[in-house]
Parts: sequence; structure tokens; C-alpha cells
Amino acid sequence: MNPSFADTLRSWPLWLVVAPLVLLPFGRASEAPIIVMAIAGLVLAARGRLRWNDPATRLAVALFACYWLPTLLSAFGAVAPERTWSTVGTTLRFLPFALFVVWAMRDEAHWLRLVAVAGFVVALWALDAWMQAFTGFSLGGPAEKERISGIFGAGNLKLGQTLAALSPFALFAACARFGRRGLVVAMALLALPILLAGSRAAWLSYAIVLVAVVWRETRDARKFFLAIAVLALAAAAVFAAAWHGSMRLDARIERSLLVLNGTEHAVDEASAGRVRIWRTARAMIEAHPLTGVGARGFRYAYPHFAEPGDDFVDDAGDIGASHAHQIVLEVLSETGVVGLVFWLFGTGLALRAWLRADARTRERARAPGLALVAMAFPINTHLAFYSAWWGLLFWWLLALYCAAFARNTD
Repeated sequence: MNPSFADTLRSWPLWLVVAPLVLLPFGRASEAPIIVMAIAGLVLAARGRLRWNDPATRLAVALFACYWLPTLLSAFGAVAPERTWSTVGTTLRFLPFALFVVWAMRDEAHWLRLVAVAGFVVALWALDAWMQAFTGFSLGGPAEKERISGIFGAGNLKLGQTLAALSPFALFAACARFGRRGLVVAMALLALPILLAGSRAAWLSYAIVLVAVVWRETRDARKFFLAIAVLALAAAAVFAAAWHGSMRLDARIERSLLVLNGTEHAVDEASAGRVRIWRTARAMIEAHPLTGVGARGFRYAYPHFAEPGDDFVDDAGDIGASHAHQIVLEVLSETGVVGLVFWLFGTGLALRAWLRADARTRERARAPGLALVAMAFPINTHLAFYSAWWGLLFWWLLALYCAAFARNTD
């Protein structure tokens, strides 16, 4: 048998781990490898193949508990019990999935391959988005009226936030393969698609990633601020050129500039109605402070707490906005103070693992860790972390982050 082919066969766990990322633009298709890995994780546990005393395994179990237990506790007082109990049940798949990823990534050689493959996938999505920016079409079809959508399609406007969250894989892979020149090219490759995707949350997420990457490359205050200044000037030039040449970006900026009017209505319009959603989320928190309205119960509770005339309320279906669009408000409104305590405790565990790790371990954890920071940075707007799609990506990154702390990888 050809040695390279045999090596590929032996690496089947790695390719299975990568599969959800490759299938991410295709909706529910990304669930298939997650289910396969969850079943494999259960089989490994039943056969005693998992190392329960390993730091990576313990971290995965602990972080899952911090994510899942709030949903369980919220179900007993949920406004939409069937929806919440369904979430409680379906999110169970993430524990055996994460345990499989910890087992699959125990080989040190897998990490370089994973970052390289993930970075290549993200780069392909970015190139496809460039094509759509200039031609109006991509593998996902025609662009949406106000923003490019890339391979995700005009009916699934997640390109910007997904590229921003996963950008560390592309940037670190380019830097490892081509050095700092490759890193600069990768930064530029991702910048325009993230900008034209029109998600202001993605702009902030990508800025966070760039600042972290620049600090990693400079490690010196003077060089860092000089590099940031150069990067800011380049970003301003790209922004000005894109604003001048793109009607899509122009529409997003015009909406954003409404905030300068200073009125609450103008701020709400500039934020695409987020102020109304956040105000309603606050009302839910005040009415259900302990365990919230129930995980994924936000849309069902919304009409009962929204102010009269709220455009997000669908009177026919008696539902409202799907989620709080902000991670802290989502956790508080859906799982209450109890949920927030669990999430903060989980964040502390993840940070402690990083602070106690050696340089080799941190190198493995760097890409998924920075992606998680970009994804969940609290001073931003967010997609729903208990939803099927964003929750899946969140747990794909969390599982990789936990796996990085495995002991005695070789």
C-alpha cells in the first residue's frame, strides 16, 4: 500500500473532526459528522478507551456541564417547555462529540494538519466571496441586496461572522507556511469579504483577532503600536475604497450613521432594531431572574414582554425575535442568573487551563482559543449560542480547545 495513502487512512479521526467545518455552509449537513463522532465517543467510553483523568477530558466534561446544566434547570419554568426540553435533549450530543475530538486529536502531528486544512477551507470561502463581490455571484448563488453572502447563500447571512470567528486558522496557517508575508496576504484576503458581508459584529470580531495576532508577532510595545498604526491606516484605505465602490457597504454605513442623530429611535434603527430586542430581553430577565424563560424560549416569550407596536412580533404565530443578539443577555434571559454563573465559571476554567499550560500546549490551543474569544467577546452582538448552527460551531471550537490540553500527546 502506498505510504501516503496508508497515512491518510490512519488519519481518519482528523478528517472526521474537520468534516463539520467543511459542511458548515450546507445547513444541517454539518450535523452528520457531529452525530457520527458523538456515537463514536460513546463507543470509546463504553470500551474504556477514554482517559478520564486527562486534563483535556476533564475540561471538556466541565465546560459541557457549564453549558448544558443551565438549559436543564431552565426547562422546569420554561415558557415553551417543549422547545426547551428539546434543546436539553439535543445539546447532549456535544459531550460525546467533544470526548471523541479529545481522543482524535491526541496525536501531536494532527494539529498542524488541522490548522492547515481549516485555514485552507476558510481561504476558499474568502476567495469565493471575492468572486461574488466583483461578479455578484458565488458558489452560494447571487449576493443579497445589502451585503455579500458568499458560499452560505443570500438566505443565510452568516459569512462575515463565520469568517471573522474562524480567521485565526487562516492567519496562523498562512504564517506557518509562508511567514509574515503570508500572514499579511491572509489578513488582506479576509478583510474585504468580512467588510462587504456587512456584519458590524464581524468587523469588531476580526479587529480583535488582528490585534491578538499582531501582538503575538511583535511581543514589543513599540513594534506593536507601530504595526497597529500601519494596520489601521491600511484598514481605513480599504474601508474608504470599499465605501466609495460598493453600494452594499454604503447602505450599511448610512444606517450606522443614524446613531449620530442621538435619539433612541435613531440608535434603534442604526442597530437594526437591537435596542428594542435588548429592552425586551431586559424585561424577560426582570420577570424571570433565576432561570430565565427557558433555553431557546426567547422567541416564544418575546410577544409577552415587547412594547406595543414592536415590528418583531408576529401576531399570527405569537412569536418574536429569535434571540437576544448579545451573549450576556441571551444567557440571562434564557437561563437566568444561574446560567450566567455557570457560564462565568466555565470561562474561568478555560482561562485557568490556558494560564497553567506550557508553550507547546498553548500553541495547539491558540487558534481555537482566539476563535472563541472573537466569537464570544461580550462587548459585541452575537448569534444564538444555544441554536443548532452557531451552537455547533461554538462546540466545534470548544472541543478543539479542550483537546489541546491533552497530556502526553505525541
